[in-house]
Amino acid sequence: MIFVKGVKIDQPWNEISIGGNITEGGNAVAVPTGDWRVMIPTFHEEKCKHCMLCFPVCADSAIPVESENKRLDFNFHLCKGCGVCFKVCPFEGAITWEKEDK
Repeated sequence: MIFVKGVKIDQPWNEISIGGNITEGGNAVAVPTGDWRVMIPTFHEEKCKHCMLCFPVCADSAIPVESENKRLDFNFHLCKGCGVCFKVCPFEGAITWEKEDK
């Protein structure tokens, strides 16, 4: 039996994760990464050619797709503002990038 700061730990010592180690994968669906955002992308549909280069590079699944040929506006609950979509977009002005005012 192990006690940590007076709390009984019911796991054997060799099954307890080492402090600071991540033992399970996470994802943006489970964790609303949009809360971390400092920079924000803005989608301008009239300039977008729906080439879909932004969709596969979005690490947070924040770019919804209506069909195989049309993307929709960002899901800001999931978007953490990493800027990868902005960098890969070949159409000037389709995605703009600016500091978010919260």
